[in-house]
Amino acid sequence: MYSNPRNAAHHYANVGLETGVVAASPHQLIIMLYEGAELAVRMAIRHINDGDLEKKSAAITKASTIILEGLRAALDLQQGGEIAQQLGALYDYMNQRLLLAHVKNETAPLEEVLGLLQELHGAWQQISTPARPASLPAHHSIAA
Repeated sequence: MYSNPRNAAHHYANVGLETGVVAASPHQLIIMLYEGAELAVRMAIRHINDGDLEKKSAAITKASTIILEGLRAALDLQQGGEIAQQLGALYDYMNQRLLLAHVKNETAPLEEVLGLLQELHGAWQQISTPARPASLPAHHSIAA
């Protein structure tokens, strides 16, 4: 579904988020992008509530960059098929909501984006950890 998570990691590092990127797996990189986007949206909400328009703008820009140049850019539309296309459309929608929040100085669109990011983040965490059947002891593994 994602073409090059390392490329996404490059964007992650470029927007000033903490890096542990080099040693991270592709799944961990996507999780880090979700975490960074969520944090940026939370900060934008806080800055709107505090009346700090400059910091609000920076936080919304950071969230938008992570979503578009990190998460969306990492999608592999050919191999990911319809799911990747739907995710791409959802990321575009999130960006539109971020822009609306920026222009109108409202938190409701940001809260919506935060909810979407949290839902996707949770889903990604579920698929990133291979499940082990309950009947197998912890020291056994299943060959793929």
